[in-house]
Amino acid sequence: MNWNLILPPVLLAGSNVLMNLAWYGHLKTPAKALWVAVLVSWGIAFFEYWLAVPANRIGARAYNLAQLKTMQEVLSLATFVGMAWVMFGQRPGWSHLLGFALIAAGAALIFKSH
Repeated sequence: MNWNLILPPVLLAGSNVLMNLAWYGHLKTPAKALWVAVLVSWGIAFFEYWLAVPANRIGARAYNLAQLKTMQEVLSLATFVGMAWVMFGQRPGWSHLLGFALIAAGAALIFKSH
């Protein structure tokens, strides 16, 4: 089993869950002071970096930088859609899904070119 291929997407998925939580989770508590939201978001982002940096460090052994960045962006979008749906009840519409499909097609081109 080649962990250099497997660990990066797993770590990046976890990283994106935390980052989307840091970016959007505070919207669930709009009455909290902005400085509290920023500090809590920074605290979450600290742990996000403990996943993202190793993901990229390990991933650089098996993927090129364009592939790592593309993987991160696709996972970020997928995580965002899930979070928007679960936490905020915002289901993606057909235009969102079509847009994401076009992004996925672009991601496939990035991986095909290697």
